[in-house]
Amino acid sequence: MHKILALWAVPRSTSTAFEWMMRQRGDLDCLHEPFGETWYQGEAPLWPRWKDGDKITPGLTLESTLADLLQRAERGPVFIKDFPHYIIHMADEAFLAHFDHAFLIRDPAKTITSMYDKWPDFDEGEVGFAQQRALFDKITEIKGTCPPVIDSDDLLEDPHHMVARWCESVNIPFIESALSWEPGARDEVSWWDGGSFHANLRNSDGLKPQKRKYVELADTPARVQDVHSRARPHYDHLYQFRTTAR
Repeated sequence: MHKILALWAVPRSTSTAFEWMMRQRGDLDCLHEPFGETWYQGEAPLWPRWKDGDKITPGLTLESTLADLLQRAERGPVFIKDFPHYIIHMADEAFLAHFDHAFLIRDPAKTITSMYDKWPDFDEGEVGFAQQRALFDKITEIKGTCPPVIDSDDLLEDPHHMVARWCESVNIPFIESALSWEPGARDEVSWWDGGSFHANLRNSDGLKPQKRKYVELADTPARVQDVHSRARPHYDHLYQFRTTAR
């Protein structure tokens, strides 16, 4: 059995750009939010805004998703980017033992305003900071050591050194050429809504800082600011364990 390397992120954290970098390597079978597809579009959707008539896929369950990942790992190493709130309810020690774990965090003021820009009616259950912390703490307790944590701002400020440090921490070779790519279609990461969330990625040519175009947190409704206030302590908790470039 080869490793299944899981990057546990939160929405709007540059995680898909990180995934795209991992796809450029060519040495891993990369999957885009496989548990997320099940959570949103499986035969028994779990997302809080689901309503009759929304898309479902018969036969697609969290259990079938895990079985598929294990089958892929029989053939070679696997990388997934996914969100803890999709799996936290089933993340017991047996489930977690299938993966090598790492975490990508981002300032919730940036994440939540970006979510609000895309989904003004987002539900707090889709944000995931509390679940990310819970998963991190559970893995730390089981393993006795903290899994690797990288912060999105650190990653984009110094992608070369941050990715090199991350690769070292998860025991894979650093491939510098994977940090750059050509702009273009990103169909591999577009199971949701035709990929409307990934316009920046389609236009990008590598891991680098990007100008934000979202509203400021102070200009969002009180509901959004309340979500941020509850998310912030969980981000701060993981931030203290983050890897730095040097």
